[in-house]
Amino acid sequence: MAARLEPGRKAPDFALPDAHGRTVSLADHRGQRVVVYFYPKASTPGCTTQACDFRDSLARFAADGFAVLGISPDRPEALARFAEEQSLTFPLLSDADHRVAEAYGAWGEKKNYGKTYEGLVRSTVVVGPEGDVELAQYNVRATGHVAKLRRDLGLEG
Repeated sequence: MAARLEPGRKAPDFALPDAHGRTVSLADHRGQRVVVYFYPKASTPGCTTQACDFRDSLARFAADGFAVLGISPDRPEALARFAEEQSLTFPLLSDADHRVAEAYGAWGEKKNYGKTYEGLVRSTVVVGPEGDVELAQYNVRATGHVAKLRRDLGLEG
């Protein structure tokens, strides 16, 4: 399993294609706080719940000075379908080779139905305006995660 990030450490830079094939990088958001969340697979029940929670809280995050970026191993075409079906208006990024997930400690051993395998670990990392990790959460639950994240960041609701 990749080493997990700790607050105070520099967040690894990345540049990934979004749902429309445009490159989005962490550096594009320098000067603002960024919620980078990793999810296993677009259009699955848990990932849809989580993405819709971020969508529904996006205006509040923006008002508090945060951008939101969702990252999964899905190809851009799958991300485009997911964004359209769920009316997602924040960038969904394709990490098909899972290098960014590995760099963020969000790729590792998982267990499902008694089987052990390597995969994406649902995780959220908050990056500060200068690129430092402010908060890193791993093995988060899809349901209720956004509300918990906002509480953990000291934001209302």
